Amino acid sequence: MISNRLNEETSPYLKQHQDNPVHWQPWGDKAFKIAKKSKKPILLSIGYAACHWCHVMAHESFEDETTAALMNDLYINIKVDREERPDVDQIYMMALAMMGQQGGWPLTMFLTPDGKPYWGGTYFPPISRYGQPGFTDILQAVSDLYHEQRDKVDANTEAILGNFSQQASLSVTSGSGLQSIEQIDIAAEQALSMVDFQYGGMMGTPKFPQPSFLEMLWRAYLRTGNNRFQEAVITSLTHMCQGGIYDHLGGGFARYSTDVVWLVPHFEKMLYDNAQLIHLMTLVWQKTRDLLLATRIGETIDWSLRELLLDGGAFAGTLDADSPDTDGVSREGAFYVWQEAEIDQLLGANSELFKNYYDISWHGNWEQTNILNRLGNLGLADDETEAKLTACRGILLEARASRQRPGLDDKILADWNGLMIAALSLAGRAFDQPDWIRAAENAFAFLLREMTDGARLKHSYCAGEAKQADMLDDYASMTKAALGLYQATGQTAYLDRAGQWAESVDTHFWDQNSAGYYLSADDASDLIARTRTAFDNATPSGNGLMAENLARLFYLTGNQTYRDKVVQIIAGFTAQTPGQEANMPSLVAGFETLATGLQVVIIADTGEGEDLVETANATANPNLILTRLTPDAELSAGHPATGKSLVDGRPTAYVCHGQTCGLPHTDPAGLKKELSS
Repeated sequence: MISNRLNEETSPYLKQHQDNPVHWQPWGDKAFKIAKKSKKPILLSIGYAACHWCHVMAHESFEDETTAALMNDLYINIKVDREERPDVDQIYMMALAMMGQQGGWPLTMFLTPDGKPYWGGTYFPPISRYGQPGFTDILQAVSDLYHEQRDKVDANTEAILGNFSQQASLSVTSGSGLQSIEQIDIAAEQALSMVDFQYGGMMGTPKFPQPSFLEMLWRAYLRTGNNRFQEAVITSLTHMCQGGIYDHLGGGFARYSTDVVWLVPHFEKMLYDNAQLIHLMTLVWQKTRDLLLATRIGETIDWSLRELLLDGGAFAGTLDADSPDTDGVSREGAFYVWQEAEIDQLLGANSELFKNYYDISWHGNWEQTNILNRLGNLGLADDETEAKLTACRGILLEARASRQRPGLDDKILADWNGLMIAALSLAGRAFDQPDWIRAAENAFAFLLREMTDGARLKHSYCAGEAKQADMLDDYASMTKAALGLYQATGQTAYLDRAGQWAESVDTHFWDQNSAGYYLSADDASDLIARTRTAFDNATPSGNGLMAENLARLFYLTGNQTYRDKVVQIIAGFTAQTPGQEANMPSLVAGFETLATGLQVVIIADTGEGEDLVETANATANPNLILTRLTPDAELSAGHPATGKSLVDGRPTAYVCHGQTCGLPHTDPAGLKKELSS
């Protein structure tokens, strides 16, 4: 007899559904065998633990006995955690797009017993409303479609699979695709038309942080000096840092804003958003030295280390948007919002000052409650006022700690942890914060110890178990992390590990007949297709990250093979989708790094030359590649600094452009001057 089997799983999201009357099956061969034997179609439901509308659909439909009985009668029901299986999610989200529908979560797909998609959607209300058909009506109609119109179903599935095959083919010809820096300057100029220069971010709503997109514009500013690029990035970051999307008490950014001004967030907090924003804000701060950015970087890192750091050193994935209110009813944002009376009671004489700066009123700014924000005055106040506001925030934070907290999804994901490790490495270097670098090293060590099997990574770790096959994004992010730690510490073990993972990616993910990397490995056995993309989404594309990783490995090692691979990746994707560079900012960053990489090689005995290292770390150049060597270390024959040595026995720095190195520097002032020129 079929029953709900999710109690056997470790995913917090799947366990949220283990008591549903729906006979949920985890993704896998067993579920497909049941479907084939029963001759029933599959209802595939994909979501994640912090997803608000996933909770809504669960309460309305999956916890309802009548709806569950209909689902069990008509379908074999499979539940997937998209964070645990992004490869499965990507396949069926792409299939939904091929059907001409808007994606999102929960993702609801209807499949043949062998996993081929024939119809789908996202959230469905239990009964018809909002112009959407009711879920129970859909269940019956889509089941009837499968059993009564198989020719139509088969035609749909074959068309979708054909599209997958077509999209997987990349054409690489000599001279095709992205060829020059001028091309990405043009792409960045065109991207400005998408920017909301009044409030920041992209035009329209909802507003997502889009760190990769903003980094592309920032890089364009550094290259060209065009102040419109700078304005776009600074306006965006300032509004995010002062808006309701930022948690002004505890630190950290929410997933996105539901309005144009960044006031009302979708309250869930994701590791990957905050990692990318730390990275972006640090790049911008290196140029501007803006106090607001420095403050938000420090607060966000503090929040990450306080609320997401798990025993062992790695980071959890998400904090839920929902939590119980004072009446015990689960509501979105309940943990974060305030009534004016609460503020008055807690802050006393300082209440009016705080309410003025944080937009607090009796009627509220969202659903009769108050979301803390400083959008009314984006700048920082004088030091005395900011000190008083800091003290007030401390009082409110302590009071908030007594509320019931949002749920924590404590899965450890290799790709998201890699992004945070890379961000901490960069911020630790830029701000001279060794504790941040140590936190990055501890997280890296956990993944090596618990989520590595020889040369292969595991994607997910939860409840003491490493599981789920490795994916491209795991290697791409962790290679970025390894290279970041190498630059932060000078330890060659990190560089060696980056090279090993690059080799694993080539072995198991590269398309030998075309170009580019697949998301899934060559030995993945439970998928109907292997997908491949260079378009960034909420996280950077694995192909984009690998392009930059390989460009850096080329400069660090002098190995021409890495350069050739970058050229192939960029040519393949940009030739296939010309004019889409703004949607591939990570890939564009890889191209820029390869074309304009600036190497700083510092030769010094262990513990010496730190003033030269600090000078390099302070440089506002995202394409700077730092190599730290002891005098007896050897570089490969292809590296431009091969044979360089100490000058007069003193720590010495060389700046290399392409295959040419400049004169040696033993004085930080001389190094700074050359790096600034």
